[in-house]
Amino acid sequence: MSNQQITPESFGRVAVFMGGTAAEREISLQSGEAVLNALLRRGVNAIGIDSSNLLESVTQANFDRVFNIIHGRGGEDGILTALLESVNIPYTGSGVLASALSMDKLRTKYCWQGQGLVTPAWFILKQLTDIDACIKKLGFPVIVKPALEGSSIGMSKANNREELILAWQLASQSKCAVFAEAWAEGEEFTVAILEGQALPVIRLETPNVFYDYEAKYLANNTQYYCPCGLTVNDEQALQAIAVEACDCVGITGWARVDVFVNQGNYQLIEVNTVPGMTDHSLVPMAAKAAGIEFDELVWRLLKTSLVAE
Repeated sequence: MSNQQITPESFGRVAVFMGGTAAEREISLQSGEAVLNALLRRGVNAIGIDSSNLLESVTQANFDRVFNIIHGRGGEDGILTALLESVNIPYTGSGVLASALSMDKLRTKYCWQGQGLVTPAWFILKQLTDIDACIKKLGFPVIVKPALEGSSIGMSKANNREELILAWQLASQSKCAVFAEAWAEGEEFTVAILEGQALPVIRLETPNVFYDYEAKYLANNTQYYCPCGLTVNDEQALQAIAVEACDCVGITGWARVDVFVNQGNYQLIEVNTVPGMTDHSLVPMAAKAAGIEFDELVWRLLKTSLVAE
């Protein structure tokens, strides 16, 4: 279907799936409302669905396609996309495999490592007796992460053995695999990917220990720089790395890649397949820097759901 043929009616009835039951529920609701309002402004027949029961929402609702904006487990990990595929309903974003891989920070790192891409060293923490082996391998400082959470939920920095134990205990509350990762030095960047192309790179600065939940969504002192301060060649190189990182795990549609750069050397941190779309979110910010306003960004994302038809 060419761009000239695409009208609001081309999409039929669109369900914007938001909310969910994961720890990022409130952010997802904010993202969902923003997306829904953008679609309505463009004349799309769209409805919002705050889904706490995905199976029920998919099988009982009356719609033609889904704009998936559920962050975290349930929406971003391939479960929703698998349900939609089982009943032949098209959707935005990546497929089942790419979603599941990308949601799992550990499996993503294994894939990147196999591709020859650089990511910080890590150590899986299964039990208390793993602490000393972790210290021997990584030293300090480290950051401890639950493998299946987003928005920095459950993450904390550890500078010594006692802090490492506390960080492991906190991350373990997320009821998924936990790992410690060598602390990445340098400047933090994020690269939004739209239909296989990298948008302008954003550099982040926060006075917090790291870019945590508070810095992402609540703070007014987080700084975002776009232009990011890199040379043209260095920015293009970083964009190419981000595209390769997404291709490695099979991402389609859109994503956001987080990466540190220290003295010209990069380290990939993670990739998000359902990034935020709130007033603090980075993909809309990068899109705007590329001349794509919010409503147009949402329209272009919805168009990706037509590809599979």
